[in-house]
Amino acid sequence: MKLSYPIEQFLRKASNDNRLLPSHISLFISMFYYSPGDAPDSFFKVSRKKLMRFSRIKSVATYHKCIRELVAYGYIIYQPSYDPYRASMVSLTTNK
Repeated sequence: MKLSYPIEQFLRKASNDNRLLPSHISLFISMFYYSPGDAPDSFFKVSRKKLMRFSRIKSVATYHKCIRELVAYGYIIYQPSYDPYRASMVSLTTNK
């Protein structure tokens, strides 16, 4: 079975990246799940509550640490929203 483009590239890259923990992988997979199917590398809205539930991350601190590290490692671009009524934006960047 051939995997979808960002997941396939992410898994190839992640398999050789010793910095990633299961929490990073599950968070990225949950972001892919909530991304638009036709363009997962474009920006889309994310909900911390939904991503934490789907990725089974229980701690807000762990969630933010994983987000910060996924950005630093080049797996995502993250635009936080500090407004409680506006969603944060994410782009999956494993192909770059």
